[in-house]
Amino acid sequence: MSLPAAFHEIAKRVNNWGRWGQDDEIGTLNLVTDEVVREAVAAVRTGRRIPLAVDLKQDGVQTGMIPGRVNPLHVMVQINQELFGPGTVATSDDAVTLGLQAGTHWDALTHVSHSGRIYNGRPAASITPHGRSEFSGIHTARHLVSRGVLLDVAAAKGVGRLPGDHAVTPEDLDEAAEFGGVTVRSGDVVLVRTGQIQAYLAGDRHGYAFPSPGLSVRTPEWFHARDVAAVANDTLTFEIFPPEIEDLWLPVHALDLVEMGMLQGQNWNLEALSTACAEERRYAFLLSAMPEPFVGGTGTPVAPVAVL
Repeated sequence: MSLPAAFHEIAKRVNNWGRWGQDDEIGTLNLVTDEVVREAVAAVRTGRRIPLAVDLKQDGVQTGMIPGRVNPLHVMVQINQELFGPGTVATSDDAVTLGLQAGTHWDALTHVSHSGRIYNGRPAASITPHGRSEFSGIHTARHLVSRGVLLDVAAAKGVGRLPGDHAVTPEDLDEAAEFGGVTVRSGDVVLVRTGQIQAYLAGDRHGYAFPSPGLSVRTPEWFHARDVAAVANDTLTFEIFPPEIEDLWLPVHALDLVEMGMLQGQNWNLEALSTACAEERRYAFLLSAMPEPFVGGTGTPVAPVAVL
């Protein structure tokens, strides 16, 4: 089934192809300027640090619903081995195999395509088995430190967790910004809390995956209008799942990554951050969320930290 006309109309309104030049590979990360980072540092008042990643482990968030996206398979390859002879210093080493989007992660701009194209109009065929992502692989996103803003949609509505059929709308984002007393501005990284990760933390991996609240197809225009640099949330699928429009699968992915060139993240644990922001009565902070530079990767694990 081809994408509907309504999708293409939104795509035209949020499209950033050529905005930073025909050779650009990082999209909205161009909005994270030196000035933005200096202002982000000014958001630090107490130095309180909140980790936002889930643990990487073999019984992690993946259930097999997404083929090939395996939880970490962690093995020891050396255990107290005296490499230089008896009585010398011994070392232990380990190795891991995992899907790059297995846990808390960023999606690269090449993670999805539509109509045969990826970000900046390049052909989707530039992603190959051996060459991986020729353009806009996650390694091109060399650093991501900016002002983070928590839009706590669940708390703004007075609930701990949104219902599984809730599509987060622009109106919800406005409500959460007002609740937090924060204005989203150019270069910000927006974290949208639904509370859905509570299901995973309670041991219900399948309930975490489906059904799930998430972002509505209407939200990319909200982020585009505010020149947001990147967006992450606390769900497996990022957007509402099943989709709000029947048979229109992953439209928010396509609008964010392909049209806007905006990184998006999933499986972020925002529970402790929600508590900390409520306690300190402020919802903006310094966010460090460095991508691991897997050359040609369509995503990467990340261990983000919010500093209040």
